[in-house]
Amino acid sequence: MLPAIHDAKLAWLYGGVLFLLVVSTLIGRWLKRRRKSEASRATIENVNARIRAWWKMCAIFAAAILLGRVGSLILFGLISFLALREYMTLVPTRRGDHRTLFWSFFVIMPLQYFLIGIQWYGFFAIMIPVLAFVFVPTSIAIAGDTAHFLERAAKIQFGIMVCAYCLSHAPALLLLKIPGYEGQDARLLLYLVIVDQMSDVLQFVWGKLIGRNKIAWRVSPNKTWEGFFGGVLSATALGAALWWATPFTPLQSAGMSFTICILGFCGGLVMSAIKRDIGIKDFGRVIEGHGGILDRIDSLCFAAPIFFHLVRYYFVP
Repeated sequence: MLPAIHDAKLAWLYGGVLFLLVVSTLIGRWLKRRRKSEASRATIENVNARIRAWWKMCAIFAAAILLGRVGSLILFGLISFLALREYMTLVPTRRGDHRTLFWSFFVIMPLQYFLIGIQWYGFFAIMIPVLAFVFVPTSIAIAGDTAHFLERAAKIQFGIMVCAYCLSHAPALLLLKIPGYEGQDARLLLYLVIVDQMSDVLQFVWGKLIGRNKIAWRVSPNKTWEGFFGGVLSATALGAALWWATPFTPLQSAGMSFTICILGFCGGLVMSAIKRDIGIKDFGRVIEGHGGILDRIDSLCFAAPIFFHLVRYYFVP
């Protein structure tokens, strides 16, 4: 993978992100000066907090890209660790789970990213959904604590699947060898993140502007059908316009973007249901305006594995 300074299209793609952040920052400050009602003040403050958080995340992502494949693996590995820690902190565990949690954090998750680093696709694809799936309940059973056994095992398995396995498919895009696209795979990773995150943002914006009909108000009160359709269609159009940074045609890029948007929405909805079940608003408070790490990557966790396998199936010989 070439660093951004040697890949003109990657530099243009990243420059576009920075341009959007600059414009968003200026608009946010302008709206802040013009705010009148208490409701609009709260909404504008929330948007500005999101923008400030995005500046920080953009800087971190740029550093990872400049460091190449290793930097990206380290970044996403750290994100997986923090996300799993947030998740496990909130779901109830018992003393009999401690050994299993140790293996999950310090063996299973690092091994998943190590397999990506050495490009061992066969093992990377089955290690968590097959081997860890068997290991987790067995380890808990050996501990001898059978209280709520199925519930505890399922919660740990789900956490590993979402925070480690699913998210690891994002940097796994860097191991794909697409003919005619060698050395440009960082663009594909950035494309996934841009479309996924812009879909979230645009659904939020459209929902605030014209949202009326709730999708699942008990799960996520802010999600509306108008926001969903407006955000998905807008982000799909954006993804189609970015086809030049990918190995896709404009039509293929639109299809890929649409898939990312739909799966991202599913991820956000599922994780919102988990939060409602636990009785919390956010998984954490690490990121100002965004809650925790898992609040920010919930959509990416669902979109990354499907996007990875679609690209691998259709574009890798």
